[in-house]
Amino acid sequence: MRPQLAPKIPNEETTNDDLSWEVEAVLSWHDEDAKAAIATLLQDCRHLRQQLALAEGAMSRGITRGWRPSFDRLLSDRPPLDKK
Repeated sequence: MRPQLAPKIPNEETTNDDLSWEVEAVLSWHDEDAKAAIATLLQDCRHLRQQLALAEGAMSRGITRGWRPSFDRLLSDRPPLDKK
């Protein structure tokens, strides 16, 4: 079973504490092996991109009122990481 990530509170941005906790959870799940953690996260990203592509192909523009999913986040959407 994969580690539980920090709960998300609606309409509240992820804080650095939440992000740090999630990073620690991922690393501990992989026995502190950073390369294994990165590989798993990349596989998760690949899977979610495939799911997004399938969903995009299945939904009509009328349902979403012209909205289209984005496969990439803008750099401005990413929260800063505290470097300790």
